[in-house]
Amino acid sequence: MSQLLQRGKALLSWTTCRIRYSTSQVEILDGKTKKQLCYLDKVEPNATIREIRLMFHKLYPRWYPARQSIKLDPKGKSLRDEEILQHLPVGTTATLYFKDLGPQIGWTTVFLIEYTGPLFIYFLFYFRMPFVYGLDERFTSSPHPVVNTLKCFCLAVSSLACICHSFHYIKRLIETVFVHRFSHGTMPLRNIVKNCLYYWGFAAWLAYYINHPLYTPPSYGKKQINFAVIMFLLCEAGNFSIHVALSDLRRNGSKTRKIPYPTKNPFTWLFFFVSCPNYTYEVGTWISFTIMTQCVPVGLFTLLCFIQMTIWAKDKHCTYLREFKDYPSLRMPIIPFLL
Repeated sequence: MSQLLQRGKALLSWTTCRIRYSTSQVEILDGKTKKQLCYLDKVEPNATIREIRLMFHKLYPRWYPARQSIKLDPKGKSLRDEEILQHLPVGTTATLYFKDLGPQIGWTTVFLIEYTGPLFIYFLFYFRMPFVYGLDERFTSSPHPVVNTLKCFCLAVSSLACICHSFHYIKRLIETVFVHRFSHGTMPLRNIVKNCLYYWGFAAWLAYYINHPLYTPPSYGKKQINFAVIMFLLCEAGNFSIHVALSDLRRNGSKTRKIPYPTKNPFTWLFFFVSCPNYTYEVGTWISFTIMTQCVPVGLFTLLCFIQMTIWAKDKHCTYLREFKDYPSLRMPIIPFLL
């Protein structure tokens, strides 16, 4: 019996040694020149791509992990941080390709910059700073009471639009700080200029016309405005509810993608029909703002938002279908039963 126990211990020790020293080698090449950048020896088979990024970062400090794109093929997709080396289609010596993504900036900082700009830019036009319009008072006033009444109504519409516009971006800022959980921590710094030009530029353009002294109110008056305000508030509530539901999927800090399902909150029931109801509500918000202001620049901004969000929604919808075989077949990307 003692001999059997000794043989068993010896076998266990030998197996442990094999597991301990069963390591892999990782060769990282430049994605463009195919030049070898480094050779990582004795990498554990269960090492994640994130750990390999950190090893690479020690050798090249200027390329921090967020700046690295690690691929199996130079033209392929970047590997995710949580992917494990032994689960990849590589042998004992793995050849990976590196691409420099350039300087990065955190998504929280990105959203704070993007959304703070429109908030303050709109106020410049709402308070009608002298350097913005500079119109002679003769063209913006009249001794006739009917004209003055119309002017007061226009000011009321402009004020309501300012409140709604400010509420929208304040909500976005609050969500950025307290609600959103990002699967990707950063984005290229160069994109911040493009994004700010889009958000800040459109905020200035639509604010200029909505707050212009010669602005004319909606054709159907209070009925049109009341309808738009109700629609606006419902869509904002729906958008917030979806963001909270999506955030709850990653409450423990997990970056693993999960199928979002409706909750007890009625606003989340749109998940029965679309994959990205947050985009559906967002487009609905801007449609209501267009109805409220009856302003062409707002309508163009809404159209561009719809086009861009449709592209994002289709991409996410395809990702869900590719990753989950049991994904609900009734769902469409952004518009129930249509698109």
